[in-house]
Amino acid sequence: SGGSAGYDHKKMGITAKGAWESVKAHFRHLNHNIQEKPFDVIGIGDMGGDVFGNGMLLSEHIRLVGAFNHLHIFCDPDPNPETSFKERERLFNEVKGWDEYNESYLSKGGRIYDRKDKSLELTPEIRERFNIEKTHVSPPELMKAMLKARTDLLWFGGIGTYIKSSKETHSDVGDKANDAIRINGEECKAKVIGEGANLGVTQLGRVEFAEKGGMINTDFIDNSGGVDSSDHEVNIKILLSDIMRKKTSKMDLKSRNKLLESMTDDVAKLVLRSNYQQAQAISLIEYNARENLQIHDDFIQDMEREQGLSRKIEGLPDQEVVESRLRANKGLTRPELSVLLSYAKISFTKKLLASDIPDSNEMDEWLVQYFPEALRKKYHDEIYGHKLKREIIATTMSNSLVNRMGPTFIKTRMAKTGARAADVAKAYIIVRDAFGLRNLWDEIEALDNQVPAEVQIKAMREIANLSRHAITWFLTRLGRSPDIDLDIKDYKGGVETLRCNLDKVMNDGLLKEIADRMRTFIGDGLPSDIAKQIALMPVLASACDIIKISLAKETDLLTTARTYFELGERFHLGWLRSQAKFINSDDHWHNEATNGLVDQLFSCQAGITIRILKDTDGKDNRGKTLLQNWLERNENLAKQFDPLLAELKRAGTIDLPMLVIAEQRLRGLYGG
Repeated sequence: SGGSAGYDHKKMGITAKGAWESVKAHFRHLNHNIQEKPFDVIGIGDMGGDVFGNGMLLSEHIRLVGAFNHLHIFCDPDPNPETSFKERERLFNEVKGWDEYNESYLSKGGRIYDRKDKSLELTPEIRERFNIEKTHVSPPELMKAMLKARTDLLWFGGIGTYIKSSKETHSDVGDKANDAIRINGEECKAKVIGEGANLGVTQLGRVEFAEKGGMINTDFIDNSGGVDSSDHEVNIKILLSDIMRKKTSKMDLKSRNKLLESMTDDVAKLVLRSNYQQAQAISLIEYNARENLQIHDDFIQDMEREQGLSRKIEGLPDQEVVESRLRANKGLTRPELSVLLSYAKISFTKKLLASDIPDSNEMDEWLVQYFPEALRKKYHDEIYGHKLKREIIATTMSNSLVNRMGPTFIKTRMAKTGARAADVAKAYIIVRDAFGLRNLWDEIEALDNQVPAEVQIKAMREIANLSRHAITWFLTRLGRSPDIDLDIKDYKGGVETLRCNLDKVMNDGLLKEIADRMRTFIGDGLPSDIAKQIALMPVLASACDIIKISLAKETDLLTTARTYFELGERFHLGWLRSQAKFINSDDHWHNEATNGLVDQLFSCQAGITIRILKDTDGKDNRGKTLLQNWLERNENLAKQFDPLLAELKRAGTIDLPMLVIAEQRLRGLYGG
């Protein structure tokens, strides 16, 4: 990548823009739109540098109160966002350092110091802004005070490691030049840290900062835009080189370079989309990090065996720390979750490359979507022959699935169902397309800064819960391996039909539940159409069973659905499943048993539906529903279950054995 005919990272500002996606995401969680509201920044770097310079021009509302590079220290205690932005822009364009900043634009008490000076005289304003009592300090003392100062954002855009953990020594860090400046994570009072540069903070320093409430990912998450941009450039050049070698091709080097340049913005959009989704993925994992600590630790152990992961090198907690966090009801921090996300993607990509999935025509979409639109339209066929076709497909699919479903999802599905990684990938694609999830994801993401970030995350979690259930269903209850083309065709129309007609097939109790959920989501700030779709998620979890029954028995879909939901109410299956969710799980195995029981209760509902359709030939009689007719003929079966249900409702507290007995009685209703 690079060269005279490559994508200039500084000109694109791609590394800084990618890290800025993480920064914006952090501030969304703080309900602060940094593209519209002022915020204070302290930074490391100067405006002539790529990452620092581009980063400090990404919002006109930046109040850069302090910064330093290897030569100078910039202090502007109360900056004017408008005038300071223009001056930073001038320095960036002219590739100048802080000593060229027009000091007339500095706020009262602002100064630019030379790091060569032994003693710096501080103005009252600088002392107040950076909480310094002394009137004269050394340059390292001032810089250290700046790193400790209260600020909204600490932006790393220069070389050096400036924050470690209290458990590390300076020699552990290995950056002797900054030993006199470096602080501990627990001392940093910034709300957010953005690591546009590499290793501004040690991994243990990140964890320590995050444990005290600071918002931070890791450098390899924040600044991945540059690497991703280079990957796109190389893969595009490989494609265009193959095209140029064709005898019939009219493309020469000049036209190739012109085409490359014309796609700069499109490449940037693809890269920044990836940055956005990675930051979002970590927020999704963090949402349930406390209850998933044991699962996360199991995954770390798997990666230790399979990928040679070292907890010490990666800054992940050892067993003793994990046990203490379990007792304290704490989960992994964002920096630790970032490591899990990366290892999950590496592991899944390898598994996909070892399978035949990347060779399947069904996967071509992942290959085509990787490239800018200009190439998709004109060189569609040539893209299919790309030398790195398999690698692109495996990588993009892995990114998508792990971002949406979390780092442990593939492992847990394989363990739970016995499925291959390839089948998990197929089931994910089927569910994503059959349930129309991409449009819904886009609609929720479009609400950035319009609703609280937590509301968006909750909505995304509801989609993930549906996806988890449906993907597991395709891996266990379909009766064969998932077939992307066939199953999307069979299930997509059925899901949409049910979605549009649920009010005609559900009972009043379910309709009230959905209405209540919808009101809650609207109250949180979601638009009514999105709130309705999210409110329907628990009900749509039954769609796969209903559609499969209708296809297999050749019955009317809505009649099947009506019977399914009616018997669910009659035998209180929704209530039983909700009781299972309220059971306190002491350990991983108890949790697995509870989740398995919930799946079995869904199976019971499907089994009884099939029995009713078979016994009644799917026909109403005397104006009564299929269930009513069936119950008249099988009154004794219902009587076997009703006394138990009454006993459960009187019990108050429901435990796992009680629900197991209920599930066994329900299976007796259809001979399961």
